[in-house]
Amino acid sequence: MEAVAIFTVVERGKADHLVERAKKAGATGATILYGRGTATAGELRHFLSIHVEPSKEVIIILTEKEKAEAIQRALIEAGELDEPGTGILFSIPVLNFIGLEHREELLE
Repeated sequence: MEAVAIFTVVERGKADHLVERAKKAGATGATILYGRGTATAGELRHFLSIHVEPSKEVIIILTEKEKAEAIQRALIEAGELDEPGTGILFSIPVLNFIGLEHREELLE
């Protein structure tokens, strides 16, 4: 089974809503991390002509490759990620699993 890790970075306070929508699209869970951007607001405004909040939430969803597209579409819609300055989403293939013995469906 091929797996994908989906990373979504949004303004603080928005992750819970996005995770709810991702679950409705097939995600079985998510991890939310907190962080902040390192670029200064002035640099970002000058470069992108938008205001970017430095406090962020990072959502990580591990899923089967077959479910990834639907989950990504749900995240993009829920977070309005197709609008400038609302966040970013990217995904990467997962090569190894360690510590997921309780999730046999992901390991098969």
